[in-house]
This record gives sequence, C-alpha cells and structure tokens, in this order.
Amino acid sequence: MINGGFIKKNLWVLGYCQSPPPNIFSLKWFFFALMLTVWQDPVTYAIPLFVIMISVEFFINWKEQLHLYETKETFSSLALGIGSIFINLVMKSLAFIAYLWLGQHAIFQSIGWQWWAWVLLFFLEDFTFYIYHRSMHEVRLFWCAHSNHHSSKTLNFATALRQSWTELFWKYFYWAWLPLLGFEPMMIFIYMSFSLIWQYWPHTELVPKLPKWFEFIFNTPSHHRVHHASNIRYLDQNHAGVLIIWDRLFGTYADELEDEKPQYGITKNIDDIKGNPLKITIHEYQDLWKDIKSAPTFKDKLKYIFMPPGWSHIGPDQRAKVLRKQAGL
Repeated sequence: MINGGFIKKNLWVLGYCQSPPPNIFSLKWFFFALMLTVWQDPVTYAIPLFVIMISVEFFINWKEQLHLYETKETFSSLALGIGSIFINLVMKSLAFIAYLWLGQHAIFQSIGWQWWAWVLLFFLEDFTFYIYHRSMHEVRLFWCAHSNHHSSKTLNFATALRQSWTELFWKYFYWAWLPLLGFEPMMIFIYMSFSLIWQYWPHTELVPKLPKWFEFIFNTPSHHRVHHASNIRYLDQNHAGVLIIWDRLFGTYADELEDEKPQYGITKNIDDIKGNPLKITIHEYQDLWKDIKSAPTFKDKLKYIFMPPGWSHIGPDQRAKVLRKQAGL
C-alpha cells in the first residue's frame, strides 16, 4: 500500500497535488515521475547558464589563443552529454519511484521538510557523492563507466558535459540509504541537482586559485584540475562534489602545485578514438574483458572487476597508491 500523504508531501512542493496513479509500479507512475524529472529539475533551468559559460570560455580561448578546446574531443563531450540526458531521464524516474517506496519503510518517519532536515541533508548528500565518486575511481568495473569523463586531454566547460552513459545504471543506488533513513525523495533530488550544477564551474583552466578559506572548504577549479590530471601525484585525488572537506578528512586530497602542471586525460590516452563517443564509452570495458579472460583463477577474475584500476595478477602493480609510494609522494 502506498501512503498518499507521503506522496503528496513530495509532490506538493512541485505543484502536483492531484492524486497520483494508485499503483506506484505502474507505467502511469513511470511517466508521472518522468514528467517531474524533466520540468522540476533545477539542472533543466541551468542549461542556459551552461551554454553562456561555454560561449564565454570559448570566446576567451579564441581571442587569447589558449588552445583549451580540441574539435573532436569537444564533439564527443557534447554527444556524450546529450546521450546521458536521455538515459538519466529513465534512470532518475525509476529511482524516484524506488525512493518513494523506500520512504514508506523509512527508519524515521517524521523528518519531513523542517529547516534542520535541509541542513543535515546537505552534508549527507555531499558525503554520499564523495563515496560514490571515489568508488568510481577505485573499483575497476565502475572506472570502466566513469573513465570517459576523464578521457579528454583538455579541460573546459564542455568537458563537464562529458557524462557517462553506463554509470547511470547504478548511480542512484548510492543515495538509496537517504530515503530509507527518512529524508523526502524530492529533497534528495533537489540537492543532487544543485550539486551537479556546482560541479560544472570547476571544469576550467581560466579560474586561478581562490582565497584560502574558500579553497579549504569548497570544491574549486584548482581542486578539480587536480582531479582530472593523470600525473602520478594527482591521480585519483579530490573526489569532492561541493565540499572538499571529505577529501581532506579521508586522505584523498592533493593541492595543485605551481611547479607541476596537471596533465589531463587518462593513463592510457585514446587519441585514435577521441571523436567516437560509442568507442569512448566501451573501450575500458573491452580492456577489462580481456584481463578477465587472461586471469587463471576465479579469484583473480573477481579482482580484475573489483580491485582498483592498475591491479594485475602478473604485475607490475600500477594502482595509483602504489605508483605514488614508488615515486616517494
């Protein structure tokens, strides 16, 4: 049974107070959720801002001859971004329905929309993103999906749109503990959207380091340039969404050094397929499959799937932490 009051609490803030379809797992409910994810997502209304920021950056790049954009990489970034929009519409709609169902079985049923719930959820959602993002880098299977976002050798606002298609199939599982705890699903999605909007602007080389207090608390362009770098010092660091404090607390923070410029891309760059979005999407899966087939034992096959990228049953071990240790960093 679906609690109508709980449903309406999530829909009232959106202006949808009419009774939703009675069966939450029906096709009607799916299209109802789809409508909400399109018209009530803050990201939808941020798209004009994204376009303006790309245009301004592109103009500065052209005027100053900075070489921040590369034609094939930009095409792939835009194509991957457009494709991810359609996939995300489906997955987010399904997640919305699942979160509503989980909310019916929440541990705390009285959290509601109180001001303190918004404050607490801000930190919990941002911490969830940190865990999610870090796991995308530290589990080989997940890296296969996330690597296309890092495969561009240029960093610009178009790169921010270079979103994974396959990552979306498991993304929303990470946030499922929040409705189960008792937070309203629409509150969760609102924060997820604002986090995504915040994460757009750090994808640039035009913004220098900001005041120290700001850099200490928030994810900034300087921090994110480190995150997109393939230098051993910077590899798999700075997984922040909005707050950089999680990286500082859990040992994944690295500062951008003046004497070591970030080199963007992945450890094995894909220059030969950089203009092909489909090949960019699947190339890491192909490499993973080859490694799984080469593994002599079932245990090693599982390690290829779940260990960090760079692990090998025959060596050398090229995991980021191992490489940094060998380099004395």
